[in-house]
Amino acid sequence: MTKELCYVIDQISREKGISRKILLEALQSALLSATRKRFGGGTNIDLRIDPKTCNIVAFETKKIVSKVSNKNEEISIEEARKIFPEIVEGAVVNIPLDLHDFGRIAAQTAKQVIFQRVREAERDVIYNEFKDKVGQIVSGMIMRKEKGIYFLNLGRTEAILPIKETLPNENLKRGDTVRAFIEDVRITTKGPVIMVSRTNPQFVAGLFRMEVPEINDGLLVIKNIVREPGERTKLTVYSKNPAIDPVGACVGMKGTRVQSIVRELRGERIDIIPWTDDPRLLIARALSPATVDRIGINEEDKTAMVVVNDQQLSLAIGKKGQNVRLAMKLTGWDIDILSETEYSKIRREEADRILSPPSVDG
Repeated sequence: MTKELCYVIDQISREKGISRKILLEALQSALLSATRKRFGGGTNIDLRIDPKTCNIVAFETKKIVSKVSNKNEEISIEEARKIFPEIVEGAVVNIPLDLHDFGRIAAQTAKQVIFQRVREAERDVIYNEFKDKVGQIVSGMIMRKEKGIYFLNLGRTEAILPIKETLPNENLKRGDTVRAFIEDVRITTKGPVIMVSRTNPQFVAGLFRMEVPEINDGLLVIKNIVREPGERTKLTVYSKNPAIDPVGACVGMKGTRVQSIVRELRGERIDIIPWTDDPRLLIARALSPATVDRIGINEEDKTAMVVVNDQQLSLAIGKKGQNVRLAMKLTGWDIDILSETEYSKIRREEADRILSPPSVDG
């Protein structure tokens, strides 16, 4: 019996990834509960399982008295000396209980409690495994789709990927393997829930950490990253080592590094911008791929007026204002873009106002 018990515990421990100690404690608690029911429910009944041999010993603690007034907690000295010949009155003894006739109901109760404790322990193991992975990227297989949610198989558990957290027009199918960013891990009544996203800007940052060793090693730092999922991402990168070109390192030899990320993002455009503390230069770079002719800034209000060639205006603004909108989020500056023609017209109007003499009535 004890050999079989040890085998089962070791097997569950391996398969479920739960420590042997936790399983033994669960089993001990379950059997103690069943034993107390079997022998009257007294709290003076206890049970121990040897962690090495899995040998089970149950006993009830009683005080030795000359005259028994509470048979559940006391034993006469005559009865006690049948077990412990040299015992004296007033001593407290542990009297072994016979467990061979454990009934079916008691065994079933123990089984149910064990299963419940194993489930709880398994949930704890999964939660403890993933709680420190918030902010990391995981890879998993799409198992199914229900009520606007994809369920991603991560091995011993599943992650929840809401459809709204996938890329636009991305239609994932059962069996597809995808990467996602862990946004949150929390405990619920049904166990740990792992929430993942493919639209979070930090998902792209995580992909760069995976593809660019210099970022993972801390030689390059992503200062800021903004994104409109499926369309465009802009990120500023700073190099701690002057010998390392931040843009070149992120792009990789013949673009291999950034193209790997672009493929994962289904063709999303990525602008990699070398960070600088010069606001004029930073704003000009943030409006990439457009070329900027001149910039005027108001540092107090953090506003900037940018002038571009007429042919560059639509590129600087971007489709539905996307490029300038992302540039403002990236830099933290409010940016107003003018074409050379518009700027020249404003300058002429200002010059005319200055040069025109005031009118005099009469």
